[in-house]
Amino acid sequence: MKAILFDLNGTMIDDMQYHTDAWYDIINNTFNHTLSKDKVKMEMYGKNKEVLIRVFGEDRFSDDEIETISVEKEKKYQEAFRPYLKLISGLDDFLKKAHQKGIKMAVGSAAIKFNVDFVLDGLDIREYFPVVVSAENVVMSKPDPETFIKAAELLGIKPEDCVVFEDNPKGVESARRAGMKSVVLTTMHEVHEFEGLDNILHFAADYTDPYFEELLAGK
Repeated sequence: MKAILFDLNGTMIDDMQYHTDAWYDIINNTFNHTLSKDKVKMEMYGKNKEVLIRVFGEDRFSDDEIETISVEKEKKYQEAFRPYLKLISGLDDFLKKAHQKGIKMAVGSAAIKFNVDFVLDGLDIREYFPVVVSAENVVMSKPDPETFIKAAELLGIKPEDCVVFEDNPKGVESARRAGMKSVVLTTMHEVHEFEGLDNILHFAADYTDPYFEELLAGK
C-alpha cells in the first residue's frame, strides 16, 4: 500500500444521518414528495444533481434550480452537523501515523467542495491531503471509477497500490472498477449490503480496530 484514498462522509466523519435528514426535509417538506428515510438513504449517492434526478426525474428542475436546491441542502446539513463535527474515533491517530510513514493520502468524494472544505478546514487536517477530488472535478461520479482513478493519478500512484476507505457499496464498487482494494467503515451500511463486492479487505466500526495498525505495518 503506497496510498490511501478516503471517501469523506461516513468514512472520515460520521455524518450521514445529517445528510439523510437534510435530503428528507428537502424532498418531502419542500417538494411534497413521499419518500421514507430508508428510501432517501438508498438514493443518497453520487452528485446532488444525480440524487434529484433519481428522485424527481430528468425534467423536474432546471440546472439553476438544482444548484439552488443543492446549496440549500448543504447549508441545512452543515448547520445541523457543525456542533458535532469531529473525526471518526481513532482516525486522528491513524492519519498522523500514515503521514509519518510517508503513505500518500487523498480525498475522493462525491461531496461538493463546499462540504469538503467544511471538514478539512473545520478539523484542521488539510495538511494530510495534497490531493482532493470532489464532485466538481469529475464528469462521472461513483460507482464510476473516475473519482479514485483521478485521485491516484494526481498522487502519482498506480491504482493497484492504493487502498480505498469507503462506507457505501457504490463507493466500494467504484474502487473495484478502478482496480483497488477497499476497507469499509460500517457507519451507515451493514455488512450484508456489500454482498458480491470481492475487493473488500476488512469491515470496521471505527479506526480503533486493530486492523488499521496491521495495515500500516504492511501485514
